[in-house]
Amino acid sequence: MDLLFVGFGLAALVAGGGALVSGAVALAQRWGLSPLVIGVTLVGMGTSLPELLTSLRAATGGAPGLAMGNVVGSNIANILLILGIAALLRPVPVASATWWRDGVSLLVLTVVAAVVIAVSVGLGRPGAIAFLVVFGLWLLWQLRTGQVDAAEAVEAVAPLRAALLLALGFLGVLAGAEALVRGATGLARGWGVSEAVIGLTIVAVGTSLPELATSAVAAWKGRGDVALGNVLGSNVFNLLAILGVTGLVAPMEVGPRFATVDLPVMVGAVVLFLLVSWRSTIGRLGGATLFAAYAAYLALGL
Repeated sequence: MDLLFVGFGLAALVAGGGALVSGAVALAQRWGLSPLVIGVTLVGMGTSLPELLTSLRAATGGAPGLAMGNVVGSNIANILLILGIAALLRPVPVASATWWRDGVSLLVLTVVAAVVIAVSVGLGRPGAIAFLVVFGLWLLWQLRTGQVDAAEAVEAVAPLRAALLLALGFLGVLAGAEALVRGATGLARGWGVSEAVIGLTIVAVGTSLPELATSAVAAWKGRGDVALGNVLGSNVFNLLAILGVTGLVAPMEVGPRFATVDLPVMVGAVVLFLLVSWRSTIGRLGGATLFAAYAAYLALGL
């Protein structure tokens, strides 16, 4: 039964996340946002809703390790697995301005968040409030400084259909998050595996599938800006908004492995991304490097 819950949860998350993103992108076009800004803000946040709902459900259900593991594991998977696969499909261009503006800012935010979580051995309400304030400032900065280019269209969808996609997408990720956490928690207890490890693997990759689908399709269609923006924006949303909201609702305490293994890997993933994209593109060699690093993390870190 737990496996059925996990399977249904993953399917609902993928379908719901895809519908939600399509609706969000269609509405964003009417606001005249460029593809990169759409990817960093609405698409990144839209594909991260499964992580938000899953972490909230886990934290309120008494599984804080699963909630934190979901976010940290998703951020690692977003950079190493998802961006790696996208670059293997087609090289992803990284403009110099994007590298400095979004890449370096992600590194700074990741380092600060990792230090706060490691020192606090989790995240309490004061830290959660600080995370949410910083996220609000980051989002305002993105919308104010991002280039607006109304001529760049990703997908034309009527407003009514876009609203329907948003509603169906939200219902899909809500149902998927509930089923996935129930099944994953049952598997963790049945196999004697810690909830943190299940959160870092099955749940993290499962809730990252909307990002994978979005980034892979965007890269394949030659929209590397959307693929890149999706990953970078999703990671910031995961770190600041999801952990902020979750920590505000149910303060989290985590085990020692987060400080010694998972948080350093999360920071290292961003550093590796900056290194492979230094020359204004992530080629197939860079994509293979990211993918290999994720495989090594699974093989050695878990």
